[in-house]
Amino acid sequence: MTKNQKTSRNKILWAPWRIRYILDEKEDGCLFCNKAQSDDDLNNHVIARSEHSYALLNIYPYNSGHMMVAPYRHTAELENLPAEEVSDLMLLVQRSIKALKETMEPEGFNVGLNLGRSAGAGVVDHLHIHIVPRWQGDTNFMPVISDTDVVPQSLDAACSLLREAMDKRT
Repeated sequence: MTKNQKTSRNKILWAPWRIRYILDEKEDGCLFCNKAQSDDDLNNHVIARSEHSYALLNIYPYNSGHMMVAPYRHTAELENLPAEEVSDLMLLVQRSIKALKETMEPEGFNVGLNLGRSAGAGVVDHLHIHIVPRWQGDTNFMPVISDTDVVPQSLDAACSLLREAMDKRT
């Protein structure tokens, strides 16, 4: 066995639960509009709704509890949202952070928007705010050595905890 063969074999991390996301049929239309209009919040991992926006778990998380808050209005431009919708969006971000603190006790957060493809937006036509809970040492050797993220909690478990915490804050 050559050194290259050994190295490539060592980079495999089996994650059979992720095949569901790979093989699932892709949604037509806008991901955020579809989830906003659906009444199946549990299966869509929607955590909470407000008048102009909603919070949901990211199904491709950087960390446990990685949430996104999106307006119902379909727009890629933050400046296109009226003031009352921006205020509602940010109030839901605040509620989400409080729920994450209560349920997961993170030591910090990354909160932000990626506006446009060159800024890193995976969904470029519907703005959304990422809320990523962080813990000291949560970036370990996996992303550095094998370009792999390890998320220790299932989406369903995180969704259940966060929905309960958000319901207390309504």
